[in-house]
Amino acid sequence: MSDGFTSTRLCDRAIIRLTGEEGAGGNDVAEFLQGLVTNDVKGALPVWAALLSAQGKALFDFFVWPAKDALLIDCEAAHAEELAKRLTLYRLRRKIDIAIDPKVAVHWTAHRGDGGGDDPRMAALGQRWLEPVEDDPTDCADEAYRKHRLSLGVVEGREELGHDQTLWLECNAVELHGVSFSKGCYIGQENTARMNWRQKVNRRLVVVPLEKSDEKRRRVAYDAHGLAIDHLRVADADPSLFPKWLQGALTSAED
Repeated sequence: MSDGFTSTRLCDRAIIRLTGEEGAGGNDVAEFLQGLVTNDVKGALPVWAALLSAQGKALFDFFVWPAKDALLIDCEAAHAEELAKRLTLYRLRRKIDIAIDPKVAVHWTAHRGDGGGDDPRMAALGQRWLEPVEDDPTDCADEAYRKHRLSLGVVEGREELGHDQTLWLECNAVELHGVSFSKGCYIGQENTARMNWRQKVNRRLVVVPLEKSDEKRRRVAYDAHGLAIDHLRVADADPSLFPKWLQGALTSAED
């Protein structure tokens, strides 16, 4: 797929392929992942989802894609091996192969192209798609993607979400369609569901101008973009710091 851009390859992403027993049609893989991650992987794909701790804190976030007799996890390349090992621990005696697939690459463009699909979090994020790897990339779109994503106030990845530090709903998972409340149990589901029904998401990860960032609340700073990711208490935050799509959180949070 080509849309005229110099590069669409997200070089910082990797693919983990989960393949079930021959003849199972991928149903065993979907059943396995369904009981682990925050989103519904038996419905329309791709979806944005996470693997949480038992307390409902984000460990890994990723996209789940469909494939013939398999599911593909589009995740951070830096943590792909760690995620694959974690999934393998949960596999137990299931006949599921879990391995990084170096033959598939993740691509992105900020506008609608000729074959990609809208980012499942929000269409304004652009389109993503998967393609077979042909050559080693000479150029990458990761920095352009980060700039575009941050401009919309969307956080992702371990550097921004933290590792076992942030409750999944504090990562704006409801507003970005990263959680299903009807699919059944998964790791961390109890605390996540309780927060949602009580509307008690008191803190949020927010993209803020660097000059307005609080070092005590800061997760990461992007000097090149003049932005930072802060973990803010909603009741105390400047309302102007929240993107329009997150404004509802200002009125729903309780002390």
